[in-house]
Amino acid sequence: MPFTLIKGTYHVRNYSPDGDSIRFMPTNPALMSSLSGPVPKINARGYVQLRIEAVDTLETYCSPPSGGEPLNQPLAVTHAVRTALLGFVKITNVVWSPNGSTVVSANDGTPGYILARSVKKYGRPIAFVFAGTAPEADGASVVLDAQRMQQSFNYQAVARSLAYATYYKGLFFDLRNALTTAVVLAWKQRLGVYRDDATTTGVVVSSLAVITTDRPILPKLFRRTSEYMVNFGSIVGFKQLMAKAKEPVYNLRQQNFTHFDMFIEQKSERIKLTRRPEELIFDEMPTSPAPVLSLLLMSDSVLLPSRRRKFSDGRSDACAGALSQPMRVFGGPY
Repeated sequence: MPFTLIKGTYHVRNYSPDGDSIRFMPTNPALMSSLSGPVPKINARGYVQLRIEAVDTLETYCSPPSGGEPLNQPLAVTHAVRTALLGFVKITNVVWSPNGSTVVSANDGTPGYILARSVKKYGRPIAFVFAGTAPEADGASVVLDAQRMQQSFNYQAVARSLAYATYYKGLFFDLRNALTTAVVLAWKQRLGVYRDDATTTGVVVSSLAVITTDRPILPKLFRRTSEYMVNFGSIVGFKQLMAKAKEPVYNLRQQNFTHFDMFIEQKSERIKLTRRPEELIFDEMPTSPAPVLSLLLMSDSVLLPSRRRKFSDGRSDACAGALSQPMRVFGGPY
């Protein structure tokens, strides 16, 4: 099935772009509505937030589900990939807020185009991102092959070791294979995210600082471990709860459907994946109203008795104030 080519401009002022999402203003907004899936969320300025297909970058500035200070992963790589994205789409003179979270000013509105087929959860089109002018007309149907994909930021982010390849259902196998080839070459160089990556080698998560400051891990795994630790104060019991979540994945190595927890190995506080990220295909879980792990964390039935806290109104909670209000979803694809 071909992709729809949509021309437009990239925008960052007063937003918080990271390495795998950016605001885009389509020249013809009606083309966004022609994509399959939910209605795209186009704001009053005419911008839609893209989710860049097949890549997951380290978290730059994400809100903990239960409030408090925003969390990030090791900043050297998070800043490098967002700088690379802005440079790729030719946005210059970027001035960040004092805490580095928001673009105060920039020469944005730069031209480019995306190739997209669908809109996923939260109204974000899933896109291959390109800079400059496309040879085809706006709205054209384009068959994207591996050679042209190499011109996209998606491919360059993976090939330059700035992002993890993270696959979801619907990505064509030839494109996925080309990305995986780039990942294998990038991983061998041990640069960028792979220099200190602990996703498959393992990391002792004795505190949040270990995964926010010291060692990068796959962002999808980071979002789950950090959410768990914010609520429980420890990583102990994490795999047990992930088993309850039954998060579906497809195992490319053995060609079978299973659950994410099957590839999480935990020994006390030591966590690792037993598959490389590019060996798995994740499910968007489009019908789930909220991340399954968050829902489980809000359920008294899964809270470890030793960690429950009783409040005056009879509620029980994982830790002081942790779940006294509904959880907020992290910024990236969960």
